[in-house]
Amino acid sequence: MPKVEMYTTASCPFCVRARNLLDKKGVEYTNFSVDAQPELRPEMEKRSGRTSVPQIFIDEYHVGGYDDMVDLDLEGKLDELLGR
Repeated sequence: MPKVEMYTTASCPFCVRARNLLDKKGVEYTNFSVDAQPELRPEMEKRSGRTSVPQIFIDEYHVGGYDDMVDLDLEGKLDELLGR
C-alpha cells in the first residue's frame, strides 16, 4: 500500500475533511501537524511549493490540497493512486 502523508493544522476545515475522506476509505496516513510542530512548515513548503494546508502526498506524488484530492476521487484516480 502506498505511503500517504498529510501536512495539516487542527483548526483547518479542509484538513478535517481530508482526514475524514481518507478515514472513510480505510487509508492509513501519517499526519504532520504544522501548528503543533511549526518546524515542519518549511519542509511542507519545500515539498509542495505551497503555503496552505492541507498538503497531501501519496508516495512522492504531490496530490495538493483537499479539493485536489476530491477531484482525483471524482475522476476515479484516487483509488488507483492508493492501490485500490
